[in-house]
Amino acid sequence: MMAADAVPESAPTGDGGMGYAAAMAELEAILAELEGDDLDVDALGRKVARAAELIGWARTRIVAARAELDEIVADLDPSP
Repeated sequence: MMAADAVPESAPTGDGGMGYAAAMAELEAILAELEGDDLDVDALGRKVARAAELIGWARTRIVAARAELDEIVADLDPSP
């Protein structure tokens, strides 16, 4: 299992690699495969593991984005 701040191997951030939208597209593709009638049982574990990896990575990105937005909004508040 990946550490919370680890990035999936094909989902590096900010350096031309896969970003959040592409990671979500990959996750949706995996889900479609898992829901399909022609599921390759031999690949099931690998696909579920990759989906879990992408979900963990996405959660980390969402938490970081939320913290960044909270900071920006806090900077807008004129109260001391």
